[in-house]
Amino acid sequence: MIERIGQATDYAVNGALHYAQHILQKTTYKKVFAFGNAGDSKHHTLQPLFVDKNGYKWLPEVQTFENFSAAHIVEYYKQLVLEETPPEDIELADILKKAKELHEFLRNYGGLGEDEKPLVVSAILLALREKEYGFNLNQLMGDTLESNTDGAILYQYLEKNLQRAKVAPEVKKQRVLNQFTLIKDRPQLNTKRQDLGDKTPLKYFTEYINDNIFQAIVSNGREDYLGRFYGEFVSYSGGDGQALGVVLTPRHITELFCELVDLKPADVIFDPCCGAGGFLISGMHKMLRAAKNETERKHIKQQQIHGIEIRDDMFSIATTNMILRGDGQSNLICEDFLAQDPGELQLKGGGITVGFMNPPYSQAKGKDTANLSELCFIRHLLNSITTGGRAAVIVPVSAMIGKTKEDKAVKQDILKKHTLEGVISLNKDTFYRVGTVPCIAVFTAGEPHPADKIAKFINFEDDGFEVKKHLGLVETERAKDKRQYLLDCWRGKVADFPSSFMVKTTVEDTDEWLHSFYYYNDEIPTEADFMNSIADYLTFEFNMVTHGKGYLFGQKGGDGNA
Repeated sequence: MIERIGQATDYAVNGALHYAQHILQKTTYKKVFAFGNAGDSKHHTLQPLFVDKNGYKWLPEVQTFENFSAAHIVEYYKQLVLEETPPEDIELADILKKAKELHEFLRNYGGLGEDEKPLVVSAILLALREKEYGFNLNQLMGDTLESNTDGAILYQYLEKNLQRAKVAPEVKKQRVLNQFTLIKDRPQLNTKRQDLGDKTPLKYFTEYINDNIFQAIVSNGREDYLGRFYGEFVSYSGGDGQALGVVLTPRHITELFCELVDLKPADVIFDPCCGAGGFLISGMHKMLRAAKNETERKHIKQQQIHGIEIRDDMFSIATTNMILRGDGQSNLICEDFLAQDPGELQLKGGGITVGFMNPPYSQAKGKDTANLSELCFIRHLLNSITTGGRAAVIVPVSAMIGKTKEDKAVKQDILKKHTLEGVISLNKDTFYRVGTVPCIAVFTAGEPHPADKIAKFINFEDDGFEVKKHLGLVETERAKDKRQYLLDCWRGKVADFPSSFMVKTTVEDTDEWLHSFYYYNDEIPTEADFMNSIADYLTFEFNMVTHGKGYLFGQKGGDGNA
């Protein structure tokens, strides 16, 4: 028995290679993925190998077999074995290039401010949706007659598209339209320029967006292109969005939220700080995919998606984005979430069951603005969800610490009324170029936190996403595996896990609700660890002595001699 344990611990990978080579020799298979599982159930290494007639190739360690499923193995083979550049990276590079170009065009030819650029883009996208109903780019002729300028024509068609999308009530539609009046009121946008081929900037922008952006948006149902472009505009702006606390959530996070709360087709979603609508879009699409029939899908769009956005411009962006993503915009309102009655909010759509939120960051600057802290937003959201509903929020890790007296009181109040299920610490680059280190907190609303409740605290900083030059944060081949392991642990499917990844424990309101607060090292140092530590110490001592600092170790003299 001891020999078998030793073989599993020390020779698992070599054994996997041996069996893979045997398969190649004795069967008709030409390519083999083999796995060596070394270690014990808690601290193990799952090492994949690729073996063919040319030899073998070591591949990065994995924690699950997600990459080797029928849905993902071809992509994994191309990236890891053939080392091809993922098509997503190529597409992303192209998207970012076009976003940068468009940003420069809007600034140089349109004289637009940072908060105006995404509105012009949205207005054009809505007008382009009317191409099948009569809109033609040749209609933009640069006419100087006020009722027939390029801006007036675009405005006319975007208004029709809002009517076609059934944006209601009328006061809401008018609020959105008011944000788009700049396209017809701004002379610089409607005056022909020789350097643009005797076209107005608006026609030039419309042609560019039609050729480079509009087709990508309408052909890809998952990607939040408008949100991505908005994010790029903000990043170029020198901090405008950051100063206002606007941090748009990446798609892989909005989709992860849906999994963490186990989103179902019958749920009613609410995002009180909806921004560009990323959470609502991901939630809506997941629910639509799981719906059984067209009646359910229609009900999801009309009754089960709800959002609030306080900023007029962002409200218009969210409305546009929801229209481009297949409806769902009818239940967005432009209001101050904290001023809403949580009892009234609970009743929306027959009862809010799921809350998603990325609140404005760092608005609490002292006692006078303590009510604007992320924790206050969380409490108000939880109070706005029906009993037993679920909520997931993404906030800076500092929000889970609760340093101020006011924040400590809010944490205490949250646990009195609601249950903390767990907190997941995220990759520090999740909000690339923003400088916010985030975490996800998951709650059950309306049920007081039991004293013996076991919550999960996870370190998911290594999520398989990396910053690549000229691309920003991108998904690597490890991301699917990392995500699946996270969800397996979250759902209780993994019995043994290292405490460096997850700690399960009871919590107090005075605790810091973070993995780093509860983490303890449960790994017993090996003999190799001991020898490496001794070697490091001896190397350090030798370097100090040779540099005349032997006195640090009780040696006499300053020249390194005893």
